[in-house]
Amino acid sequence: MGQFHWDPDGYLQMVRDEVPDYDRIQDELARATDGIDARRVLELGTGSGVTSRRVLECHPHAQLTGVDSSEHMLAAADLPAADLRLQDLRETLPEGPFDLVFSALAVHHLDGPAKADLFARVAAVLAPGGRFVLADVVVPEDPADVVTPLDAGFDLPETVPDLLAWMGDAGLDARVSWQVRDLAVLVGDRPG
Repeated sequence: MGQFHWDPDGYLQMVRDEVPDYDRIQDELARATDGIDARRVLELGTGSGVTSRRVLECHPHAQLTGVDSSEHMLAAADLPAADLRLQDLRETLPEGPFDLVFSALAVHHLDGPAKADLFARVAAVLAPGGRFVLADVVVPEDPADVVTPLDAGFDLPETVPDLLAWMGDAGLDARVSWQVRDLAVLVGDRPG
């Protein structure tokens, strides 16, 4: 992370071209936040702010803290009420507790051990009863379901069972909320 610089002006069109179910995964991530009284929320990989706005529509009273490794994307996110921080996902997360932590299409840039470490750090900043929602590219069971173009060495997706296991190891009650081909939305609830 951090070595690739996204172009904020062309990002949304690029991601919609490359990820056939981009809008659907955004909708499913927002739907997976239902049932949480989210007052403080943390987004991992804020990017252009598309996911932030979807989640804030569901939780209009939430205060957003967002982290991203691209200052250009954060500058273009247009989230004036948010606390946006230039930060790599491998760094210490902002101080919690957060009622909701969410991420869309960012965590797959970390390798397996870094994902497991991130999930443990997410669990540590979640409030009791809080929720982690991860929407990302995954390695599907059937290789024919790989439809999202990936860059070797930069995109490092995992299988759903591995992701769920790491979330469980972090102390979260993890489940699949939605999955189509090589995209999935996973939910990890911190026990209350």
